[in-house]
Order: sequence, then structure tokens, then C-alpha cells
Amino acid sequence: MSRRNSGFAADLAAGIDMSEGDPPPRRSGLASNVLTGRSNRLADLASGAIINRTHELVDPARCRMWAGHNRDYALLTEERCADLIESMKAQGRQEMPAIVRRVSDDPAFDFEVICGARRHWSISWLRANNYPDFKFLIDVREIGDEEAFRLADIENRARDDLTDLERARDYLRALDAYYGGRQKTMAERLKVSESWLTRYLDLARLPTELTRAFVNPQDLGIRNGMALKGLLKPEDRRARAFKEAERLAKSQAALGEALPVLEVIKALTLATDPPKRSGSTPKKSGKAETISTVDGRPVLRIEGADRKGIRLTLLNKGGASRQEAEEAIRAILDQHWV
Repeated sequence: MSRRNSGFAADLAAGIDMSEGDPPPRRSGLASNVLTGRSNRLADLASGAIINRTHELVDPARCRMWAGHNRDYALLTEERCADLIESMKAQGRQEMPAIVRRVSDDPAFDFEVICGARRHWSISWLRANNYPDFKFLIDVREIGDEEAFRLADIENRARDDLTDLERARDYLRALDAYYGGRQKTMAERLKVSESWLTRYLDLARLPTELTRAFVNPQDLGIRNGMALKGLLKPEDRRARAFKEAERLAKSQAALGEALPVLEVIKALTLATDPPKRSGSTPKKSGKAETISTVDGRPVLRIEGADRKGIRLTLLNKGGASRQEAEEAIRAILDQHWV
């Protein structure tokens, strides 16, 4: 037996063999460290300095999503969860527990998921695809709705797989549900600035008459929301933006493909604020002015004007249709023909 182990055994034996009246011997070495460390940990647990959480492995089918969850569960797919699925396969288990709370209002479920929708979806997918032994690892908490909202927000705020629009809509729902519509109070509770929170709320408040222009609204980010918000005032600009959004939605549906977000925003902006022309006639400075369609395809170029008239060049190879060319010429006639 090594000297360290023999000392540890001697210390333990001394504690057993001592007579009733003898003072307890002073511990030393490894035994003292082990027993003192155990004593200190028990004291910390008793005082609340250490929180000992209980994790459980359960059937994911017994867990439902919390109604206030900030992730759209219906949008989760094998592709969006591929990294997590591969990690679970490699580890043979779920490493990070999901945060849940118990439910008693539905016999079909035992828990509802506060944080961990992707983990829940991935475990469910694995169980249905040749990995039936996987279980859902959970951390059971007793928390109210507002605390659950803040907890989920903290966990997901830095995650790239949660879209700005999902987060924005969650904030807008929580604003009335937990904070009585008081944005300042909500910002204080979340420990963020009011301006930061405003940008998310503005994105969530964009009307569907405008966002329908995007085949995948989930691709919209905070900066996109700021650009689109500017198209909603005054009323006449708002109406033009809505009309163009409807046209773009129909056009993309007919083509069966989605235009990039920035192209859609550009088209909406051009339709809302057509290119400005200075003066009633083209400038005589020699600078040409190109007239384009709302999606940027050139139609014609105004070369200049003098007392004899206006000189135009039709750009029939620019990609615009005959109808768009006729509309552009009609607009010039309306502007310049007396």
C-alpha cells in the first residue's frame, strides 16, 4: 500500500478505534481533504450557494412546445437541424438538457419545452429514423411565463439559427403579454436599450400587405426592416408599396422562384419613389437620363432636349417588355407634351 493510501486508512481506522472519552484525533493528508471538501459542499448546498439540478431522460412525445416559445417549430427541418443531429449521433446522446416545466392540464403531455425546440425536434427525428433508443434530456424548472420568456431569450439571443423575424415576433407578443405594452419596462427587464428593442418591434409590425412580396419572410433581417419601414408613410407611398408587393408576389409565384431580398426591396423602393426628374424638360447639360423598369431593366434614355424637341433612344435590348416601353413613353408624353 502506498504511503498516501496507508495514511488515509490509518486516519479512518483511528476514527473507529478511539475510545469514547478520547478527543478526536486531528485529521491530516488525503482523508482530511476528502472529508472537509464533502462537509463544505453539503454546507453550500444547505445554504443555497450551490444549486443541484435534476436532469431526466424522457420520451420527447410526452413534451409539447410552450405556447410562448420564441422559435417557430413548424419551420424546423432536417436541414436546419443537421448540425445538431450529427453532433448527437457522434456523441451518442444529447449533451445539453432542454429547459422544461411540468404540465397538468393535458393528459397527453408531462412537460412543455421552454428552451430547446431544436433539441426536441432532433431527438424526435432520430427516434423516427433508426435511432429509437435516444431519449430527450430535460432540466425541470418551476417558473412563470415572464421568467420563462426571459430565460428563453437569453439562451437564444446569440444563436444564428433563430431568425430576426422569429425573435421580433416573440418580442412583440411578449410586449403586451408580460409588460402591458410598456416598451421601456420590457427593455429594462431584458437589459437591452430601447432603440435596440424598437428595431425588432418595427420588423415584427411590418404589415403582411408588404411582406407578401417576399417568398421567404424569415430571410428578412433587422436592417431590411428599417428600410421597409420607410416605405409606409405617407399614405400614398404606402399604397404604392402595397400595390408593388402584390405584383411581386404574383410574379414570383408564376415563376416558381424567389427573388433575393435586396432585389425585392429595391423594386419596392423604386415603385414607391420613382426616379425624380428636375425641371419640366430634360437638362441641356448633355447628361443623359435613363428610364428603367421597377426592377432595374433599362427601357429608354433621354439624350437631351432643345427648342426643336426631346431626343430619345429606345433600349430594346435592355430586357424590358414592349408593354413596359410603351408605359415609359406614355409617361414622358404626359410630362412633356403640351
